[in-house]
Amino acid sequence: MTSFALPAIPQDGGLRKYLRDIQAFPMLEQQEEVALAKRWREHDDTESAHKLVTSHLRLVAKIARGYRGYGLPLADLISEGNVGLMRAVKGFDPERGFRLATYAMWWIRAAITEYVLRSWSIVKIGTVAAQKKLFFGLRKIKDRLKIIDAGELSPEQTARIAEAMDVPEEDVTIMNRRFLAGDASLNVPLTGEDATEHLDLLVDDREDQETLLQKSEEGQLHRRMLNRALATLKDRERHIITERRLKEEPSTLESLAKIYSISRERVRQIEVRAFEKLREAMLEDLPESGATTLL
Repeated sequence: MTSFALPAIPQDGGLRKYLRDIQAFPMLEQQEEVALAKRWREHDDTESAHKLVTSHLRLVAKIARGYRGYGLPLADLISEGNVGLMRAVKGFDPERGFRLATYAMWWIRAAITEYVLRSWSIVKIGTVAAQKKLFFGLRKIKDRLKIIDAGELSPEQTARIAEAMDVPEEDVTIMNRRFLAGDASLNVPLTGEDATEHLDLLVDDREDQETLLQKSEEGQLHRRMLNRALATLKDRERHIITERRLKEEPSTLESLAKIYSISRERVRQIEVRAFEKLREAMLEDLPESGATTLL
């Protein structure tokens, strides 16, 4: 995306002015949002893209506040979220029937969470979706269960957290210990007379480049299949299945029922039907694409 000026985010803690400044940008009506998105997509109109971005800066700030418990500057969290927002604007297609805010929330959260995982520790903590969910959810669930963060969890506390988050107890114990332990240098010499360091004894268990490339290509293939399958759904079906099955934090039946003024059971029926249609569309796409795994 062509760069353009956004309100400066101060790095010295003076965020009040920035938060006041972004309040000045008007919220967009859906019709205006669609028109701006079309001008950006069809004519590379940077002024339209700028309006789309600035009208959603408040959304970024709101989401970023939810990640303040990891000891990182709020200014940095907002800055990373703004990058995610600009990526969302770049890929936003108004013809799919979604509002930009709905689409952008995923990109904003993804940018911030990746930044937190990169910055919170020099050791990468979350490598798969389940670990990331545990990393970001452990503090919240401990607060909700009124578990004081003072050390090792008791077996009873571990079991309660594992049940609440639907993860193995061992994963809870490991992640909690990572929060308790500081980062240790790999260059600390081992005991003994030689100059051997911890780093010298580490085994490189990373996957080779061929495997990584294969996984990357498979991931891109599956995403293309999913996008083609989503395009076969009606707008309401696509929205509901996205909110219920494709988001990191799924929307509730009740919230979607209010949006469409229908019952929760009706939303559930639409979700089930949309999932089956999505699965059938991907199965039809399977022979041509050669993919081996589906939803």
